[in-house]
Amino acid sequence: MIARSVYDTEHEQFRDSVAKFLEAEAVPFHHEWEKHGQVDRALWHKAGAQGFLGATIPEADGGLGVDFRYNAIIDEEVARLGLTGIGWGLHSDIAVPYLYKYGSAALKQKYLPGCISGDIITAIAMTEPGTGSDLQSVKTTAVLEGDHYLLNGAKTFITNGQLADLVIVVAKTDPAAGASGTSLLLVEANSPGFSKGKNLEKIGMKAQDTSELFFQDVKVPKENLLGAEGQGFVYLMQELPQERLSVAIGAISSAESVLANTLAYVKERTAFGKPVANFQNTQFVLAQLSAEITAMRVFIDKCLELHVQDKLDVPTAAKAKLIATELQCKVADECLQLHGGYGYMWEYPVARAWADARVQKIYAGTNEIMKLIIARDLLGK
Repeated sequence: MIARSVYDTEHEQFRDSVAKFLEAEAVPFHHEWEKHGQVDRALWHKAGAQGFLGATIPEADGGLGVDFRYNAIIDEEVARLGLTGIGWGLHSDIAVPYLYKYGSAALKQKYLPGCISGDIITAIAMTEPGTGSDLQSVKTTAVLEGDHYLLNGAKTFITNGQLADLVIVVAKTDPAAGASGTSLLLVEANSPGFSKGKNLEKIGMKAQDTSELFFQDVKVPKENLLGAEGQGFVYLMQELPQERLSVAIGAISSAESVLANTLAYVKERTAFGKPVANFQNTQFVLAQLSAEITAMRVFIDKCLELHVQDKLDVPTAAKAKLIATELQCKVADECLQLHGGYGYMWEYPVARAWADARVQKIYAGTNEIMKLIIARDLLGK
């Protein structure tokens, strides 16, 4: 394993505290959370007490005031331990930054303390039935009527959907204006007319609550608008590189963990009278995966460095998300094969990793969208 210059001693001390916390407070319970379809809400309060939520928020607003590398460490440790039910990445890397960057002083004062303590769990509602990754075709509307917006529409595949107390809703405040009519609204989960559908049953990430959300004549105070009206699409595009980097970080960390677990397994498992690790095919598969993971780790760390310097552009983030998630799925699939029939058993970590990995190529913009972004940059379109 090559040395990782992106982190220093203080970062690694933080990593140690995150790992110990997760091993004590999450690993022993994750299997039960998979059965229930969501993690224990108490975990969020415990994480908040440790400073693990919204860490990049300045100290003046209640956070730790650290850079994104601390979020990345949390993402890496969650992925390394296969704790895919924990929605901290969506909360700290995606939703809370919208509130901090685009929320008014009053909104930040009202909501940020709870977001950091774990009293408020956030979600962001972009995807709708029938629209998928096409954010310009959002059908949810928010019509200004006096001192409030009247919100109507439906969202689906919303991470943290069941537990969320506060949701950032992508809506059209001017449907005739296309993307320029898109705005972001903060909606409290207890608002009349706001209802949560069923907790969706997924192939993987079974401990992650993922829901449908419905809005029927929900009155949202006009003060709950994030930023300027009609600028929602611009804000989304500005924040997507961090979201995609977050996905890529989880992908490479999961791949590293799956490979490490598989190395241990093939040394112990025997077939035809000798360890599976002794077969040339096993050695070649593992060698190839290790080489690809090493190269990918160097690239993702470089992307993290660029992001900390505010230099990570949209095409580079798209490349990171594209190739890291493709590799994650490849590693999970080939390592499952090396486990034989046991790899298909849910009790084995590789089975969970294989099922959990597949969605990574879909959310935060499908990998087909990533290819379009990269191609447009290459061709100057």
